[in-house]
Order: sequence, then structure tokens, then C-alpha cells
Amino acid sequence: MFLQVGKPAPEFTVEMVKDNQVSKISLADLKGKWAVLFFYPLDFTFVCPTEIVEMSEKMPEFEKLGATVLGGSTDSVYSHMAWQKDLGQLNYPLFSDLSREMSRDYGVLIEEKGHALRGTFIIDPEGILRYQLVHDLTVGRSADETLRVLASLQTGELCPANWKPGKKTLGKG
Repeated sequence: MFLQVGKPAPEFTVEMVKDNQVSKISLADLKGKWAVLFFYPLDFTFVCPTEIVEMSEKMPEFEKLGATVLGGSTDSVYSHMAWQKDLGQLNYPLFSDLSREMSRDYGVLIEEKGHALRGTFIIDPEGILRYQLVHDLTVGRSADETLRVLASLQTGELCPANWKPGKKTLGKG
């Protein structure tokens, strides 16, 4: 499968952990909502906690934009639960892609290592992939930039570089 912005996001069903409770979530569960999915390499690493905690701290802003946030890796839900004892309570669930199928479908799996690159994906309420950013393992993502892009997409208008909510757009495309 070829992943492309403007096309349907890859389907998935994975386990997740939120508030020490394990459940399942699928792309179908997110229909009708904006969704931000982000992949990180592994639990108990160095850069990952900085971005995971930042995303959690920014959850009120994501919620104002009506977005569901899911973060995850190829670790198990039990690893996620153990790690949250160090991280503290998160304001969004962590998904487990133990099968690596979701990471593979979203184009972020490093096959030879068995874990994901840092990938961020925004999916619109109709299940269409509207944004994807994948980058090197050494650099953490910016929750503020993800929020800016999400707000930009929600305007339905052309937004110039460095556009921020409240600023003038370029109008309809």
C-alpha cells in the first residue's frame, strides 16, 4: 500500500492503554473527528519522553480543536504502563503496534530494527490523511507545530508559511 496525503488513511485496530486500562481502538472509532497519530521509536528512551510529555501538556489545545490524539510505538501495552510510572499520567492513550502492521502501513517501520521512525499524521473526520511528517530518530517533534498545522487544515483555506490561528489566510483555494 502506498501512503499519500489526500487519500484514505490506512485502517488499523490496535490495543491501547489509557489510565492503566487496556482497550482497543481502530480508525473506524475516529470517524467524525480529527485525529493526530504519532509514532515514536521505543519506550524508555531519551528523546521520546520529551515529546510524549509535551503532547500530553498540550492536550487542552488539541481538545479545543476537536482532535483525538494517539501516540504509540511497537512496544506492548504493558511496557507503556510500566513506562508511565516514570512519565506520569498522560492525557491521551498510547497504542501498541506489537505486530508492526500499523507502523508498516503508515510507512514508518524500520524493518531491520523492528521499531518506528518519528512519524506524525493528521487524519480528517472523513478518514482522509491530510498531513504526514516523518523524520530522523534524533529529533523530537513539536506539539506546537502539529497544533498549527491542524488549525490550518481546519480553516479549509490556503494558509501561508508561519500562519497561526487568528492571522489572515490567503482565502479559498
